[in-house]
Amino acid sequence: MLLIKPGDGRPGAWLTEETVATPGAADDDVLIRVSVCGVCRTDLDLVEGRLRASHYPLIPGHQIVGEIAAVGGRVHDRRDGDRVGVAWINHACGECRWCRRGEENLCPYFRATGCDADGGYAEYVAAPAAFTYPLPPALDDEHAAPLLCAGAIGWRSLRLAGLRDGDPLGLTGFGASAHLVLQLARHQYANSPVYVFARSAAERDFARELGAAWAGDTADQPPGPLAAIIDTTPAWTPVVDALPRLMPGGRLVINAIRKLDVDRGELARIDYPTSLWMEREIKSVANVTRADVREMLDAAAAMHLTPTVDVVPLAKANDALARLRASRAIRGATVLRVGDASGV
Repeated sequence: MLLIKPGDGRPGAWLTEETVATPGAADDDVLIRVSVCGVCRTDLDLVEGRLRASHYPLIPGHQIVGEIAAVGGRVHDRRDGDRVGVAWINHACGECRWCRRGEENLCPYFRATGCDADGGYAEYVAAPAAFTYPLPPALDDEHAAPLLCAGAIGWRSLRLAGLRDGDPLGLTGFGASAHLVLQLARHQYANSPVYVFARSAAERDFARELGAAWAGDTADQPPGPLAAIIDTTPAWTPVVDALPRLMPGGRLVINAIRKLDVDRGELARIDYPTSLWMEREIKSVANVTRADVREMLDAAAAMHLTPTVDVVPLAKANDALARLRASRAIRGATVLRVGDASGV
């Protein structure tokens, strides 16, 4: 299994391989034999210290697919051999005002897989049974993994965008989440054109292949004003550039746990008359709920949504993170095959 240790932010050498004891399954938990685990930019935020874990060393990874190897004494709705997924949400209290109204992503006691609890860059992971997801047979392991975070957060972002069929949608950045949002939007809003802003020509070509009505550089002007824009980038410049492209009453949805500090000064370019006047608004996306994950999985199975994935062995996890850090064009999502666990 691969561990993050505190204070080791050396690019390309963030994770170290060590042998630790297989976790046990507490009374309300299941023990999962991990098949694959998706790679997320939040994993990079953790290893570089922008997001602090609750403990170190930590096993990252929160897009986990595997088979249940053992169940806790109070678990009655999961069985040995069940194929399940584990997502970013690891725990919510179920009792606070946010949990009671279905907003468990805002729970003050929210715990995250691979951040507050050890995650899936390992052969085994223990997780609360109530926060695992039976996977539709139509989704194989490699293609199910990105749906658990990139897909689920994209699902939530699209819902928060408040689109009506026919409204033009913009996407800034075209990585793991955006390539799924594009396909979801085209399925749910058949008359809504989707415009994609991406620095990479390869990503723009990929967006057109998936049905984008237009794709341009992040600094380009789209064919017309947009009803909503979903930002999936780690930077501030696309946020600032997106606001004037919104229609009156338009909404910018920021889909990111953390942003890089490198271009924070760009925020000074936000100008009230051109950026926010006419009731334009900015909304952030915080975490996901279990309902987001379940609905994403159901929708993917129903619409035969197949994420584009690059499957690499767990041993190449540092290389995968380095590609994210360098912002190299990646078609879709990267998924780690955990069975290949040696030679980091």
